[in-house]
Amino acid sequence: MNIFYEESGQFKVASVVQKNDATYQADTQHGKRTKVKANNVFVEFTEPMDVFLNRAQAVAEEIDTDLLWEVCGEDEFTAEAIAEEYFGQAPTQTELAATFIALYAAPMYFHKKAKGVFKAAPEETLRQALAAIERKKQQDAQIEAWSQALQRGEMPSEIAADLKSILHAPDKQSLTFKAFAKAADALKMQPYDLAKKTGGVKNLPQYLRDGFEMKHYPQGTGFPDIPVPLLPELPRADVSAFSIDDDATTEVDDALSVTDLGGGAKRVGIHIAAPALAAENGSAIEQTIFGRQSTAYFPDGKITMLPDNWIAAFSLDAGGFRPAVSIYFDVDADFNVGKPVSRVEAVNIAENLRIQAIEPHFNTETGLDAEGEAMFAHHQDLIWLHRFAVALQKARGKYEENRPPQYDYGIEVDSDGQVSVSRRERGSPIDTLVSEMMILANSTWAEMLHENGLPGLFRVQPALGKVRMSTKSEPHAGMGVAHYGWFTSPLRRASDYINQKQLLSLISDGLPRYEKNDADLFAALRDFDTAYTAYADFQRQMETYWSLVYIKQQGLKELAATLLKEDLVRIDGLPLVTRATGIPFDTLPKTRILLNVAEIDTEKQFAALHYAKTAMPQS
Repeated sequence: MNIFYEESGQFKVASVVQKNDATYQADTQHGKRTKVKANNVFVEFTEPMDVFLNRAQAVAEEIDTDLLWEVCGEDEFTAEAIAEEYFGQAPTQTELAATFIALYAAPMYFHKKAKGVFKAAPEETLRQALAAIERKKQQDAQIEAWSQALQRGEMPSEIAADLKSILHAPDKQSLTFKAFAKAADALKMQPYDLAKKTGGVKNLPQYLRDGFEMKHYPQGTGFPDIPVPLLPELPRADVSAFSIDDDATTEVDDALSVTDLGGGAKRVGIHIAAPALAAENGSAIEQTIFGRQSTAYFPDGKITMLPDNWIAAFSLDAGGFRPAVSIYFDVDADFNVGKPVSRVEAVNIAENLRIQAIEPHFNTETGLDAEGEAMFAHHQDLIWLHRFAVALQKARGKYEENRPPQYDYGIEVDSDGQVSVSRRERGSPIDTLVSEMMILANSTWAEMLHENGLPGLFRVQPALGKVRMSTKSEPHAGMGVAHYGWFTSPLRRASDYINQKQLLSLISDGLPRYEKNDADLFAALRDFDTAYTAYADFQRQMETYWSLVYIKQQGLKELAATLLKEDLVRIDGLPLVTRATGIPFDTLPKTRILLNVAEIDTEKQFAALHYAKTAMPQS
């Protein structure tokens, strides 16, 4: 005698060796001795096991599941009863076994209530289940179709629409992600490589920028429509101011003015754009500022903190009076600085001087002689301001007369992808002039907040520590000042906007945006610091990529570098810090070395650089 039984959801057959009330001792089709509980046995039969099981499975395939469900009724039923109803007679052993197979194969139609006892699913439940199955079939078919298209090198429009999310912030339950992942697995490709193969991503810079934007601009880089409110008429300053910026600068935050007071004395005006005048607490523009925190810069573009209409309204562009927060210092012939005066006013911006245009006429070799010919507007003012800036450096203990030249490097990329490198000398006359005027304003205003018991976002540095942000003013050892904060770039940094808000409450006798120990200010500090660090990291990442492209385009085989520590080097003439191999372990930091370029892989942002020899120090 043989038995047809269920075990772990599967139907099996076995030959009985011994039977008692509770169990069967039986040999399976494969000759294995097993114990089967009696209540798991549904049919006893005498036919050969293979013949019986094959015939039962064949009959089960012919059973019309929908018809079987229709004849079940609403009450619980046994397999034997429904088999008799379906076949119209007492079922044979084969038909009974086939009925069990059909019932188990359609759990959406038939709910198991006990061993051999079932109940038909309610009609609405069944309808929903069948719809879900059909929907799943259609989804699987769509996933397969998209996957096949991707494997052929095509980019379906639905995948293209979701590609940024797929690559950088995937919803792994979405159909588009599943199709993309399936295609990548089939081709054994990384997601970036598949996106590039199918035209979804043009190059690595686009891929990196898309990832940056997805993380830091989840709502997109565009702006909502935020009108600039009308400002009350401001008193007009009796000065003619000028700015000094790079050619690419569109957010002109600061300008300077110099007024002759006679007897060798001058009045220096430092004028800062004033968006905080129009931004109400909690307004849409303030939410935008706090959402973005800063303008983000990278070699082939930037993402501004403020919308274009706000930049146009408050940027200190030449050709008219602009709202500004100004601070004035009377400076005598010996560069002694008098008590500062701060004002909110409209300032006439006469010139936007561009560094690229004036620096050839104003550098360490030419243009600093007060008796020389003026080569551009405000040339004489710049000569005097540079002398004043040097005096300020000396007063801070930061003047270095014969300091070796140091340079900052910028990457520029044209429309054809050709890379060029710009060089700016750190500590050049223009750099010294501008930075000292900004340090003077920033340190004075930080002291003003401190003396009036107002918090802000300060930059502090203990004597042996790193620079950090703080809501409480403390000395900045690196600057050589007792108080320091960022106030002079409110069009480009949320920290400066916040500090300007605090400052305006003192100048205009209003309420401060933040009081002491304000939890919102601590949160603002954290958010700004996090975003500013992330933006700087992205800028360095992009500079690294384009620096490697530059090395490859120029066909450079040898690079001069400075050892920073261990195997970390800074490449001369590029904003590139990377690693090199083969550097002798006893080489000291700041040693000048030469490196051989073995390989440059821009796609992997990898440079294989090998130590060649120690170089002569720079002259």
